[in-house]
Amino acid sequence: MEVILLQRVEKLGIMGDIVTVKPGYARNHLIPKGFADRATKDRIEHFETMKKQFEAENLKKREEAQKIATKMKDLVLEFIRSAGDTGNLYGSIRRKDIAIAVTEAGYSIHKDQVQIPEPVKTIGLHTIEIQLHPEVSIPAILNIAMTAEEAKLQLRGETKEDVEKAEKKAAKAERAAAAEAEISEESEENSSE
Repeated sequence: MEVILLQRVEKLGIMGDIVTVKPGYARNHLIPKGFADRATKDRIEHFETMKKQFEAENLKKREEAQKIATKMKDLVLEFIRSAGDTGNLYGSIRRKDIAIAVTEAGYSIHKDQVQIPEPVKTIGLHTIEIQLHPEVSIPAILNIAMTAEEAKLQLRGETKEDVEKAEKKAAKAERAAAAEAEISEESEENSSE
């Protein structure tokens, strides 16, 4: 089926291109979402007369998306979830979960704007893309942990084990310093006698 693109569509073309796609993709995705229209003679002529208006609308939407992208720069979404010993989540984090978290962070998006190849199923930091406009996307970081404390550590690049090792090392050094101070006090007492 031939359609004329009303805006840029990734991996298909730019506004005004006439492309051939499968009928189901056109009927179920491109046409209902306003990305394309059937490429009949009348509709192509109509597009040519309206092209400047479409381009102006697209430019305005892109500029708005750029402004939002600037505000959303360095967006980190924190998810506290239960997981097994190997770090695999009991469940997964899907597009819908991410869209809700972005909305709670103060930005309204639809789950279709979240670009992840498959649901996230492990603890850790994961980078995703949020498509604000066909020509504007931004990266966001998913910080998935079992506790808020773990999430803070992950964001700093540390692990719980690293912190425990550092605490043990500090405690050992503190005990050694206390023992050394005790020895020097005893030697001072012995020398004063």
